[in-house]
Amino acid sequence: MSHLFRFQPALRFTVFLLAVTAIFSHLEADDWSQWRGPSGQSIAADGNTIPTKFSPTQNVLWNAQIAGAGHSSPTVVGDLVVVTAAGSAQQQQAILGFNRATGKPAFTTIVNEGGFPQIHGKNTHASPTVCSNGKLFCATFHHHDKIEAVAVDQAGKIAWRKNIGAFRPKQFRYGYAASPTLYNDQLIICADSDTGAWLTALDVNTGRVIWKTDRARSLNWASPIVANVAGRDQLLVSGGERIASYDPKNGKQLWQTRCLTMATCGTVTWDDDTVYASGGYPKKETVAVKADGSGTVVWRNRVKCYEQSMLVHDGYLYGFDDNGIIYCWHAKTGKEMWKQRLRGPVSASLCLVDGNIFACNEKGNVWVFRASAKGYQQVAQNQMGTSLFATPTIVDNVMYLRSASGEGRNRQEAIFAIGTK
Repeated sequence: MSHLFRFQPALRFTVFLLAVTAIFSHLEADDWSQWRGPSGQSIAADGNTIPTKFSPTQNVLWNAQIAGAGHSSPTVVGDLVVVTAAGSAQQQQAILGFNRATGKPAFTTIVNEGGFPQIHGKNTHASPTVCSNGKLFCATFHHHDKIEAVAVDQAGKIAWRKNIGAFRPKQFRYGYAASPTLYNDQLIICADSDTGAWLTALDVNTGRVIWKTDRARSLNWASPIVANVAGRDQLLVSGGERIASYDPKNGKQLWQTRCLTMATCGTVTWDDDTVYASGGYPKKETVAVKADGSGTVVWRNRVKCYEQSMLVHDGYLYGFDDNGIIYCWHAKTGKEMWKQRLRGPVSASLCLVDGNIFACNEKGNVWVFRASAKGYQQVAQNQMGTSLFATPTIVDNVMYLRSASGEGRNRQEAIFAIGTK
């Protein structure tokens, strides 16, 4: 094993082992198995509560250092917390597993060495979030001008790997960012660029290709998501100056609506019959579109939530724009209920737990405010290191948050398990 991903003796833990073990021994696991969680909307299951005040030393059950860098959010399944990481000097990409109760390293699996592409300064070579069917953990990586999917078991042993297809952007060489999503036994992967664009579904257990659908060639970094909306399951992707819907069973396009802009990074969100998305290059737009195939654009505005995804709750749509302004809109009409300037820039997506919305910026600030249309009601403001790009994960009254402190060679990433001791 390369020394880059050998866990350092100085690995720190803030662990109260007996208390934490007791917590997990009597709570049934409520897994967060993929990007945006079980609901697909970054909303924690009912009954979850977590502290609203925290720091790297306050209300921390444990913390574990991460070798390398990445923007993937923690995936929590069974006894494991799993992320990806990459080291630029040695050009290695790895899947890392940690014990959910203690934070102790469970496995480090290096899946690639070399072939790193040019990327945007804010991107990493380990940005997509891992997803899991409960037995295997599946990750996607961009290297050697291709996208590769890799599945490891709960011990970190590689079960299968698959070269999905070429990925060679020309106009903007910003790298890859789209997280895969699960639908039944299918692992669905999206890759959009100006030289080739496609959606592919693999058998999550074997890596076998089930279907593949070409998309319009366009630079885009949005993650696909499957939603039950307008009376049926739909695979939704924004970007390429449209929102497109596909049948997740076979990849056939159901409908598309021209809207938005060329490039988006956030994931579509939705309610009963409407989908919502935002984009950021070359123009700004947030839009609501009927998901019934009619092509109806319900409303649009010129707010830009580029990298981050929005959140729908109780009939209201919340967005945290690139400049650090929180918006609350009436979802059906687009009426602005309120806005509040916080601080940008922003990459992490909003998440909701117990009526509170957590909003993170790239500088490590984490604001907590009530999900309410009556105005901005701040509950707390916290500081978690100096860099925060990954969206938090909330499972069984614990928030798993990936952040970093320091700059350059002194930069150190870590996962923090935040909860009540």
